[in-house]
Amino acid sequence: MPDSRKLIRTLYLLSILLSVSACEVLRSKSKAEELAAKNKPKPAYEKRPVVKTKARKPEVYVSASVRNLIKVARSYTGVPYRIGGNDERGIDCSGLLCNTFREFGIQLPRVSWQQSEFFPAIDIPNIRTGDLVFFSVNGKVVNHAGIVTEVRSEDEVIFIHASTSKGVIEDNMMTNYWKARFASACRPDFAK
Repeated sequence: MPDSRKLIRTLYLLSILLSVSACEVLRSKSKAEELAAKNKPKPAYEKRPVVKTKARKPEVYVSASVRNLIKVARSYTGVPYRIGGNDERGIDCSGLLCNTFREFGIQLPRVSWQQSEFFPAIDIPNIRTGDLVFFSVNGKVVNHAGIVTEVRSEDEVIFIHASTSKGVIEDNMMTNYWKARFASACRPDFAK
């Protein structure tokens, strides 16, 4: 009888050990799963490098190329909004960016969400004059774009864009409306 008790106790301990190790095996990922997770493609917005700069404060110096960029963009002020438009008869937000950058020999994609991935991404506290800003006005997809024309303070960052109701105008992107819809920002290569 004592041997049967010893056998039962051994079997009991063995079953506990097997249960614990089985749970551990079930919780851990296989090598193939770990490799697949490592090599899983990341969304485009995670691949873009983020440019780190100092905290935002009113700008003292703006380069000549950025001043010229703003000048070209502002030449469209007052042009009415027209979806798919890209001239003085009517223009949309991505058309405004395309036309402005074309003057500098830069061919931007025609669609806002593609434009948002064209240059290196930056964080909102680092925004400065000449940066491109993007918004998700309807839903989660980037569907509106503009160019920062002036950084006056932390609460006043002016950008030019083609408004559907007012045409090409400048607005403060730090208002509740635009802050709630802000999606991303990027810095043109020549604006560094």
